[in-house]
Amino acid sequence: MICIPRNYLKGLSVKKIALALVAVSALGLAACQQSTPAANEVDTNTANTVNEALEDTNAALDAAGNALDSAGNAIENAGATVENAADATADAAENAVTK
Repeated sequence: MICIPRNYLKGLSVKKIALALVAVSALGLAACQQSTPAANEVDTNTANTVNEALEDTNAALDAAGNALDSAGNAIENAGATVENAADATADAAENAVTK
């Protein structure tokens, strides 16, 4: 079974916000300065890095959500198995009494 720490998703959201703020700050600072080819390349690289980080964060969030869904399904299936076993036991007991 996969265990996900309680605050895992909350931490990812904060990181995502922080990365977005860094990207906006970098682009804002670049807009205040004279534009040169080197500066433009740095801005592009920064934006690409932030976008990749956000994509990785989204992928991690999706994976965590899928893991939680799988865990919920496993618990639901276990509950159904217990219920079926209880029904089978009750049926067997009833059959034993009526014979």
